[in-house]
Amino acid sequence: MIHVGCCGFSVGMEKYFQSFKLVEVQKTFYKPPLIKTALRWRESAPKDFEFTVKAWQLITHLPKSPTYRRANIEVPSEEKYGFFRPTKEVFNAWEGTKEICEALETKIVLFQTPHSFRATKENVANMKEFFSSISGFTFAWEPRGWDDVLVREVCKELGLVHCVDPFVGKPTHGDIIYLRLHGIGGYRYRYKKEDLLTLRRFCEADKGVYCLFNNVYMYENALEFKEMILGI
Repeated sequence: MIHVGCCGFSVGMEKYFQSFKLVEVQKTFYKPPLIKTALRWRESAPKDFEFTVKAWQLITHLPKSPTYRRANIEVPSEEKYGFFRPTKEVFNAWEGTKEICEALETKIVLFQTPHSFRATKENVANMKEFFSSISGFTFAWEPRGWDDVLVREVCKELGLVHCVDPFVGKPTHGDIIYLRLHGIGGYRYRYKKEDLLTLRRFCEADKGVYCLFNNVYMYENALEFKEMILGI
């Protein structure tokens, strides 16, 4: 089955719920919302609507990331946050993410790492310690700049789903396929019909496929792709 949606509510929730049955929650990456807010979203959505969640940046990104400033987050000790460091602060950030996931009845949690998260022994060791300490969900990981062979090894050992932009790379491991479409060449790109036909071929698999659009025209492109796969 192919699941189609957007990275974030690209239009009002009521309209979005009428158009799709899937969204990847982005607010959780910047700063998790209140539990009561997440519960309200779950109650407002149709019963068969699925929320996937992007994990809090305190787990994956260093405090010098501009995304901290965007979220108006200041931390007391920069050495204790990000890059899956085995610190109380990182695991507290996971607990904050987990609470929202439980309120939304989430099955899949995405961890996106920046280009600065290099394929070093320390980073791999931190990932192994982090993911061996948490459970209860399907975990997807979107690395940047890592060798596919190493990505496959890490994902296989830790039971992770390798998340990719299908116009940049191919997934190397996972019980499902989780695709994030950032725009060919940039966020402002609008996918053309031939691009969506190519995407459809990417989705011909014997496992569930999640297609999350994350470009300026995400709502329009996701709707076009949904109509294409449904044959409307």
